[in-house]
Amino acid sequence: MFLRHLIVFSFIALLAGCSALTSRESVEGHGSPALWREHKQQLAGLDGWQINGKIGIRAPKDSGSGTLFWLQRQDYYDIRLSGPLGRGAARLTGRPGKVALEVANQGRYEAPTPEALLEEQLGWNLPVSHLAWWVRGLPAPDSKSRLTLDGDSRLSNLEQDNWQVEYLSYAQQSGYWLPERIKLHGRDLDVTLVIKEWQPRKLGQ
Repeated sequence: MFLRHLIVFSFIALLAGCSALTSRESVEGHGSPALWREHKQQLAGLDGWQINGKIGIRAPKDSGSGTLFWLQRQDYYDIRLSGPLGRGAARLTGRPGKVALEVANQGRYEAPTPEALLEEQLGWNLPVSHLAWWVRGLPAPDSKSRLTLDGDSRLSNLEQDNWQVEYLSYAQQSGYWLPERIKLHGRDLDVTLVIKEWQPRKLGQ
């Protein structure tokens, strides 16, 4: 009897776990949920890329634009901003647990997370850890999200962790449909990304 109860309890717990996972993502809009899942699975396999483009920032103390270079190699990233906000060049590099920010004519700073570093040094409350997902047109998997799909079953709007992300256009690169123009709206911070060149990579384990 005990074993039977244990099996039933385990099955209920498993179902509850599956329900909790699926409920983290609320999907609406004109697209097909099945095609969205297929698209999401394809993009989730991308663990490397090189991006060249432009970035615009609107914040209470600073506003401006500059160029963006982003190299991603699995959990390592190298993000370089040139010319935004009159600060000259800034370079953010790191992997989980260790992040460094170099700002021209100011020095080098380190912190455990990119969010803490950017807020401390630049005053930006920007969810950098989510950006690796958002830039691919995906919700970050570790918190609840509300998605609106376009007619091609790709993201047109994402709400997650008090941020709203708008996807204005996509481009096809190496067989992947990837965002080309993205607008991020957060508390006291708006960011616009215009990606001129995508070089997606699937590096594997």
